[in-house]
Amino acid sequence: MPPSVEANDGDLARAIAARDPETAAAAEVELYRRFAPRVRLYGLRHLRDEDAARDLMQQVLLVAIEKLRGGAVRDMDMIGSFILGTSRMLATNLKRRERRRERLRETFFVQPAMAEDAGALVDLDRLDACLATLAERERMVVLLTFYSERPSPEIARTLNVSDGNVRVIRSRAIARLRACMDAKGTVS
Repeated sequence: MPPSVEANDGDLARAIAARDPETAAAAEVELYRRFAPRVRLYGLRHLRDEDAARDLMQQVLLVAIEKLRGGAVRDMDMIGSFILGTSRMLATNLKRRERRRERLRETFFVQPAMAEDAGALVDLDRLDACLATLAERERMVVLLTFYSERPSPEIARTLNVSDGNVRVIRSRAIARLRACMDAKGTVS
């Protein structure tokens, strides 16, 4: 029998963890219905952006449902605390990531010179999104190479890797950036 609106949060969590096809889907919908507005409000308060709050809501509830399905939640009756803790952790990570990106932009961003050909201009938002898909080390090598204009030996000392490794990392990162820019450039 599917969980009803009167079921408590612990009962919903247990129904999801049981993975019974008849009850789990309805329990997931009800758990989402109950907690989505709360997590969104938490996100609005701490992230101060509607889109970021909605993203946080989706991420938190996805993590909670996946953990319930996987049996990783110890106390089903405390699912509300688990969701709040997950909200706090993910919001902190989002704020930390945004502060890190802002510091990198301030440190390494140089206004591009005007190109003679209007088609040669780079979509900076797309480039920023593609840079975000790179691994941290790849991103640092690219930024240190092209924005800071540091030579490979200096980058190698900074990142504590060999000079050859810097060239390999840079080559792979540039290939990924090209693929990302081309892939996103074809989608309108």
